[in-house]
Amino acid sequence: MMRRMETLLVTLPTSLLLFCFLLFVLFGHLPAAGIELPVPVRVGVIINLASATGKRLQTSIRMAVEDYYSMHPNSSTRVELHFRHSPGDAIAAISAAEELVTDAQVHAVIGPETPAEAEFVATVGSRAHVPVLSYSSTATPISAPGTPFLVRTCADDSFLAEPIADILGRFAWRGAVLVHEDSSTGTGIVPALVDVGVAIDCRVALPVEASDDHLDAVLYRTMSKTTTRVFVTNLSPSMARRMFRRAKKAGMMSEGYVWIATAGGQGDEDRLSADDIDAMQGVVIVRPHVRPTIQANNFAARFTARLSKEVAGSQEIHGPSLPLLWAYDTAWAVAAAAEAAEISGPAATSSTGVSAAGETLLKVVLDTAFDGLAGKFRLMDRQLQMPAYEIVNVVADGMRTVGFWTEHSRISHDITPSSRKGLKQIIWPGEQLEQSRASKVWAVSPNGRELVVAVPVKHGFNQFVDVSDDSITGRPRITGYCIDVFDAVTKASPSPVSYQYVPFNASSDSYDQLVRLVPQQKADVVVGDVTITSSRMGEVDYTMPFTESGWSMVVAVQTGRSTSMFFFLKPLTASLWLASFAFFVFTGFVVWVIEHRINPEFRGTPLQQLGLIFYYAFSTLVFAHREKLESNLSRFVVIIWVFVVLILTSSYTASLTSMLTVQQLEPMVTDVKELIRRGDYVGYQEGSFMPSELKKMNFDESKLRVYSTPEQYAEALSKGSSNGGVAAIFDEIPYLKLFLSQYCDGYAMVGPIYKDAGFGFVFPKGSPMTPDVSRAIVSLTEGDDMALIERKWFGDPGACDSQGSSMGTSSLSFWSFSGLFLVTGVASGLMLVVNLATFVYRERRELSAAEPGGRSMSLRRLRAWLQHYDRKDTRSPSFKQWKNDGSARDGVEAEETGATKGESICDSTTPAARSLCGSGDSDIAAAASSPGEEVANSASTSFEQRMEEAAVLSKEIQATSAPYGEASLKSLFN
Repeated sequence: MMRRMETLLVTLPTSLLLFCFLLFVLFGHLPAAGIELPVPVRVGVIINLASATGKRLQTSIRMAVEDYYSMHPNSSTRVELHFRHSPGDAIAAISAAEELVTDAQVHAVIGPETPAEAEFVATVGSRAHVPVLSYSSTATPISAPGTPFLVRTCADDSFLAEPIADILGRFAWRGAVLVHEDSSTGTGIVPALVDVGVAIDCRVALPVEASDDHLDAVLYRTMSKTTTRVFVTNLSPSMARRMFRRAKKAGMMSEGYVWIATAGGQGDEDRLSADDIDAMQGVVIVRPHVRPTIQANNFAARFTARLSKEVAGSQEIHGPSLPLLWAYDTAWAVAAAAEAAEISGPAATSSTGVSAAGETLLKVVLDTAFDGLAGKFRLMDRQLQMPAYEIVNVVADGMRTVGFWTEHSRISHDITPSSRKGLKQIIWPGEQLEQSRASKVWAVSPNGRELVVAVPVKHGFNQFVDVSDDSITGRPRITGYCIDVFDAVTKASPSPVSYQYVPFNASSDSYDQLVRLVPQQKADVVVGDVTITSSRMGEVDYTMPFTESGWSMVVAVQTGRSTSMFFFLKPLTASLWLASFAFFVFTGFVVWVIEHRINPEFRGTPLQQLGLIFYYAFSTLVFAHREKLESNLSRFVVIIWVFVVLILTSSYTASLTSMLTVQQLEPMVTDVKELIRRGDYVGYQEGSFMPSELKKMNFDESKLRVYSTPEQYAEALSKGSSNGGVAAIFDEIPYLKLFLSQYCDGYAMVGPIYKDAGFGFVFPKGSPMTPDVSRAIVSLTEGDDMALIERKWFGDPGACDSQGSSMGTSSLSFWSFSGLFLVTGVASGLMLVVNLATFVYRERRELSAAEPGGRSMSLRRLRAWLQHYDRKDTRSPSFKQWKNDGSARDGVEAEETGATKGESICDSTTPAARSLCGSGDSDIAAAASSPGEEVANSASTSFEQRMEEAAVLSKEIQATSAPYGEASLKSLFN
């Protein structure tokens, strides 16, 4: 019994556990009362289920959905994946999309694999308002009007343009040959490269199904067509592997070439084999960067283990590729968006076939952001944003990272913000160690040999280009100013070239034939004294000019001196004469205004005062002014003015002396119209463009004569037009300066300078070397190298300065003395203002009393002020001195006058009577009297004082002068 009980106790828990397990198995899948089942969200997936890549994608997408719900077990929705097969055919993809949208009524579609399929599926999804999330459509236009429901969850090929442009800029390569597939995927990067400033020298479009023979033909044609040796490829992985193998066979993977390839999203089957690595050694690949994380490593291990179980015979030994990570993140984003959108049922469609929940789900997908396996999943404008790109270099051991690119730090060694800028060591095609590719990418001409540089053969002015025979080597020896400049700029440019100079003997006839060698492909470059003209620019490209521009004429000069009767006026220009006269008058006027009220020497009749203004100022020319100045203001004005006059007279004397003593050289002709009118002969240099320009100026063609050397120029000008020579030589400024440097005396450059562009180097139309050489010319000009080259061939500037001095001394201009006139003008004006202000302040009461009352006009007020200013200032020390010194003299003169003119009341011997006679209001009457009387009269300052004096005088007359009577006294005051 006890054993049975023990057995029962032992077996009872086991039985209970077994019973509970059976109940869970039978009823565990049934929901409890009040608990809702997750809402199914149908998601279609279009892939190639028969390919290895399709199977890997299928596994990745399933794992994403499973991982999401394992981390979110309480989700109210469950994604149901509906896989459809598409073998890479657009028609099959459209059929699968129609079935998923119409029959399965999916809420969203993931895939398909190829960009071409994605473009058609996006059209179907947009029509039914079903979001299409493409993890491979790297070049489909995301902003196309027919695909508003397309979402790109992979990197856009256009994002690769900026890293490529920065790599080219890092090595100063401004142009490249673009090789791309002739498809929407291949051409998607072209606009982006142009937008970031990459000069595409040549575009090579390869058909998707191009054979090896076709690739060979295209590569050989490209190699012979352009001098550029920098290639940028945007090809599918399979096409890129084939193309690089053919390029190696063609010799284009050797030293001197640069290859930059894009890898927007390569699949696992696109991994490089040993043969591929051997063919692509030296290639730089730009691809999206995926930061390694614990989450990504965990997924890679689980993915490899699961795939080896699901796919029989799988030899998977490496982790998932970037497209698999994008597919994983895409499925995760759909599951997260379905949960956030709170989809309540299947994707029911209306009678028009439009999904009811499509727009809501699309909006939530675009707002979804999380840390995915491929990096930060963040959409902007329906496009996944890539934070960084990796730059790898294919070497013998495989691939090695040489740098990273981010929008913030651009190119750097590492992905960290504090990383050092620039790229790590790069091994280019045909190299073992890094070398500067700036010296090699233009190493050969289009036909595989050194660049042929044509140079003119000149018979004169060999300082520019000189072609001679080398007695040792027997080869032409080419030197000259233009040659040295070209050598210098090619060495300084970021794209130096390997070239050889080839003389062109027919250049003496016309430089136009020399320039045509480039479009005729008989020469790659033309170097020499070739003028830039608009007619030539229609066939070729010119660099920046490296010489002074313009052309003019040189003529003979004759000796002579001017015999004009007004030659004394020549030292000063008309403007300086007028300015000097104006300041003479202004200075005299200022001095008169200041001295008029306080200095008797500056008073008198109006005509006398006007003459004094002119006389005093002009007398300073010889420092003969003798009038004593009373005011410190006028003294200051005169001091400044005397200094100005001293400089003016000294400069005039020096200039006049120079004109009279230095021998003058006058051009025999200065006007082009005079040459045409007289029918004189004129000359030009052989091979020049001058004949066409002279004909445009109406010169007769029969009057044009051609010369080659400076010696011939001098001989022709010395003979003159009437003796078998010419009256003038027309040529460009560099030639004329060289001629005048050799012939300092007897010739001069006269007339206007006509504009031209100067000398430039000639390149083929669209040549990428043109901007590089132009920039090098500018850099050379800004430094000292260009000056050294000019000094080497043309001598020191100013070596013939004696000619400039012999051409006569130019007249002194107003601008040369404007500073002096400014100083004296400001000083005089300031002193005048101070004097007038002092007068107004001191005489403010008298001025107020003198103003007319009532509503008087301003003209009357001004007249009253002027009349008051015209009066003498009796408080001035000068007038007081005159008054004291003249009192005794007044008595004697009055007595003498009374002895002869007894009939006048002023003949009285009484001092008071004489004082009364001198008290008139008019200064003119006072001027007619003796000086003593004028001072005495001026002492009376008011009418009341005069009346008091008159009363005293009346009493004296009544007491001492009875004969005059009362009538006479009345008549005196009337």
